[in-house]
Parts: sequence; structure tokens; C-alpha cells
Amino acid sequence: MRLPWDLTVQPLAEPAVLRGMVLIVFTEVHTAPAPGAPAAGDARQAEMAQELLRSREELQTTREEMQTSQEELRSANEELQSTNEELQSTNEELTTSKEEMQSMNEELQTVNHELQARVEALSRVSDDLTNLLNSTDIATLFLDNQLHVRRFTTEISSIFKLIPGDVGRPISDLVSSLDYPGLIADSREVLRSLVFHEQQAPTHDGRWFGVRIIPYRTQDNRIDGVVVTFVDISDAKSLEAKMGEAMSVLRGRVADQDAELEAARQREGELRTARSLLEQRLAERTEGLPAARADGSAGQEP
Repeated sequence: MRLPWDLTVQPLAEPAVLRGMVLIVFTEVHTAPAPGAPAAGDARQAEMAQELLRSREELQTTREEMQTSQEELRSANEELQSTNEELQSTNEELTTSKEEMQSMNEELQTVNHELQARVEALSRVSDDLTNLLNSTDIATLFLDNQLHVRRFTTEISSIFKLIPGDVGRPISDLVSSLDYPGLIADSREVLRSLVFHEQQAPTHDGRWFGVRIIPYRTQDNRIDGVVVTFVDISDAKSLEAKMGEAMSVLRGRVADQDAELEAARQREGELRTARSLLEQRLAERTEGLPAARADGSAGQEP
């Protein structure tokens, strides 16, 4: 036996995710039984009534669940809208941050170019300074405030056994051919008094160096160690020794000439004395000669 059903079609407007869909509801229509129907039909109708009741309860439950789902969807939609707004705000902040980052990146690039130009300039200055120091043929040693090696020229290797790996080592650890035990003490004194110090010092192989210790001043007039220069004065010392020998010979010759001159003066004095005596005797003889002649003439007269 076929039972009649009511068909209900309801369009859905909310929530937004179900908008545009329709809800189809099938409802069973109960008709009054015909008179004189058998009892089996009554039982069937009772069963169908119970099923209808259950269906209505299930439908009611479904409607409540749908309402709950709609409310949850509505709440989720609101949360999504809020999240969307937050995302839009975050996107705007990110856009602003991106613009700021681009601006900072441009500034950093400018600063990087300036730093690179300064580094290149400093590198050129360092190369110029190195070439200048090496061209002077002056052994130069740069020490910090703790008298640790900071820098040196290639000529220093003839005095100190230095290699590039010795940068940072204290000068007291270095092996030197210079006979200058007071170098460390004089360097500390220059750091204390800020007055330069000069001294001549020999080496174990017979060379001589003029040692000059001066304070190392930075551009902001800050003392940051000492500079020690070693000028080879071996030729000057050799010439000085030769000049000393020549002066000794000259002094000897002058002394000999002084002795000869003194002897000549003595001879001159003796000659003058002899001359005076001779002149005196001659004068005496000259004075006695006329008297003798007068006596001779008087004896010959008649």
C-alpha cells in the first residue's frame, strides 16, 4: 500500500556557506482508514504513526542540529571575517614593513658602498705606507701599549728574527742580534714620559744602529704604543773611527811640530844670545882700537 507524502522545498539564506542551497523535507500524510478495514490495517497505521513520530523527532533533532550548525557556521563566519580583517591589517603592516625594509636596504647599500670605498682607501693608504717604509731602508718596529708586535718593515729582519706570524708576540720573546739590553725599559719609559729616546747600539756582527723610540699617536691624539726605528750607521761609525785615527795622527804631528817649533825657538834664543855676545865683543874691540893707535904715534916722534 502506498502512503501519500508532502514535499516541502525551502531555500537557505543563512549561513553564508549554505546560501543558494535548498532544504527538501518529505512529510508522510496520514489518511483516515476506510470503514470496515481489517485490523491488520489498524496495526499498520499504528506502526506508521510511530515511525512518523520518530521521523518528526529525528527531523526536529535534525533541525536543531542544523540551527546549531548554522549558529556555529555563523560564529565561524564572524571569526573568519575577524581573521580576514586581522590578515588584511597584518598584510598592510607587512607592506609597510616591506617598504621600510626596502628603504633600510637602500640605506644599507649606500652605507656598504661608502664602507667599501673607505676600505679601499684604507687599503691604498696601507699599501702606500708599506711601500714608503720599505723604500726608506729603515728598519721600523711598531709596538702596542703592552710592547707586543703590531707591525714591522721587511728591513727589521736583519735585526730581529721576525715573520708575519709573530704579530701579537711580546718583544721580550724575540731573538735579536742587537746589543741593547735596555730596549724594553727605554720603551716603557717613553710610554710613561711621552718623550722620545735616542741611542746608538752595536750588533753582535759588528754593525751599528741608531735607535730612536717615539710614542705612537693616533688621529685623536691618543697614545697607542711606540714606534722604534733602527738606522744603520755602520758607515758613519767606520768613518768616525777613521776620523778618530786621523785626528790622533794629526795630533801627533801637531805635537811633533810643536816640539820642533819649541826647539827652533830655543835655537833662535841661543843664536840671539850668541849674536848679542858677538856684538858686545866687537864693540869692545872697536872701542880699544883708536887708543892703541894713539899710543903708537906718540913713541915715534923725535
